Amino acid sequence: MGISPSPWRCRDLAEGSLSPRAAKTLALSDQPAHAELLRDFERHKPRALARAISYAEAGRGGELIRALYPKTGRALTIGLTGPPGVGKSTLASGLVRKARSLGKRVGVVSVDPSSPFSHGALLGDRIRLAEHFTDEAVFIRSMASRGHLGGLAGATADAVVLMDAFGFDVIVIETVGVGQSEIAIAELAQTTLVALQPGSGDSIQVLKAGIMEIADVFVVNKADHPMADQLRREIRSTMEMLQWSGWVPELVATQALAGDGIDELWNAIERHMAYLNETGEIEQRRREAFLHQVRQLAMGRLEQRLDRALHAETFDCVDPYEAADSILSTFRP
Repeated sequence: MGISPSPWRCRDLAEGSLSPRAAKTLALSDQPAHAELLRDFERHKPRALARAISYAEAGRGGELIRALYPKTGRALTIGLTGPPGVGKSTLASGLVRKARSLGKRVGVVSVDPSSPFSHGALLGDRIRLAEHFTDEAVFIRSMASRGHLGGLAGATADAVVLMDAFGFDVIVIETVGVGQSEIAIAELAQTTLVALQPGSGDSIQVLKAGIMEIADVFVVNKADHPMADQLRREIRSTMEMLQWSGWVPELVATQALAGDGIDELWNAIERHMAYLNETGEIEQRRREAFLHQVRQLAMGRLEQRLDRALHAETFDCVDPYEAADSILSTFRP
């Protein structure tokens, strides 16, 4: 399974060297530490990647992304979503193991739910991925969602870009698992896996919630459960009520804890990637990921401007609609 570089993406970066545009960006930078970080990044030092993602999480990764973005567009990105407790982390570990057996370098972004008060998170996904800690070709980054909807952390897209630029062949993005709100993962990943487990009311709610449309592959995990066959029938029945143009989602049964079905799941991912490459839809997926990140960045900046404007105004003797119109008028050129 191979991915060719994106033809629409500007590629002015030779392997192992900074582009003229990147060099100019750094020359204009008032943060010389970035230059040292980029040099370590070019030498494929994992610590440099970790620091770069930390910059992105702190909202200071713009210059790094500008310098490294021309090196992206080669990695296969796999999104893994589903209700809490379905075994997403165990599935992710199985996929990492399979990818490594094929000689691929793997990056993992695990997004954990965070406290609505302290914004801290347990980051428990690291426990289930512990077997890969000593593998130098695997990089695992846990991130707290910090209240972001869509099951993703705010800096997830930046982390994926940085891992891609670092040279990973496969990037697995594991979401929080909030069920109905996880549509954002489909905009960021090239192949989206929706994991469900038998005997769970959450699984039925997910099927009713419209998450069916984002799945490229359905994964019935814990397939040794007595109700596994019933869940597979429910998925197929729900799929028959929808009209599919192009790729029809595949259905794979796994027992991730024992490693059963992981080979079949990887084969389904390969078939989907072959379909994307053959039809040219891979470029559409890349474009959607690009637009998703642009949208998130633009909305974040607009939200900051809005907060500043709200705190600067007194809004005496006006109703909420008039106040909103007044604020929006300041955003117009």
